[in-house]
Amino acid sequence: MAEQRNEQGQGRGQRGRRGDRDRGPEQREDNELTDKLVHINRVAKVVKGGRRFSFAALVVVGDGKGRVGYGSGKAREVPEAIRKATDAAKRNMIRVPLREGRTLHHDVNGRFGAGRVIMRSAPPGTGIISGGPMRAVFETMGVQDVVAKSMGSANPYNMVKATFDALQACQSPRSVASRRSKKVGDIVQRREDVAAATEQA
Repeated sequence: MAEQRNEQGQGRGQRGRRGDRDRGPEQREDNELTDKLVHINRVAKVVKGGRRFSFAALVVVGDGKGRVGYGSGKAREVPEAIRKATDAAKRNMIRVPLREGRTLHHDVNGRFGAGRVIMRSAPPGTGIISGGPMRAVFETMGVQDVVAKSMGSANPYNMVKATFDALQACQSPRSVASRRSKKVGDIVQRREDVAAATEQA
């Protein structure tokens, strides 16, 4: 019995190692991406004979280097809803230029429906000053210093969509310089002059 149990254990171990080897690329891809569950909602559908419950999940996915996406999923079970939302988020990722890899290049506003958000770049050491769904977006995207405020709806779906509306409007000095046929130094110098004038005022 001991020998049989040992052989079965070895077989399971070998199958497990072989399975891990087969799933290697998918696991590496998941390790590169960080997902956060923002909101989960129970939805009831009234049918003949009673209520039928399902769950809706909102998930944010990012690589910590400026790429981020969001997605929603609906299923009869919570894990399945989260899986659907995560897959949708991975398909709808955008790239946001970051200043020094830690904050936004400039202040920006975003709006979706009744949701309205304001985001401002911040000096090193500020941290992520925002709440709820917006914090999840910044953490998965890799932002370390930002000041953000939600001025409109507290609905997490509207807040996330308004945040992405603002992030899509972010531009780096390099892209602005190339569009205006100027040097990057000219754009950066003007930004510094405006910041200095604002501090003096």
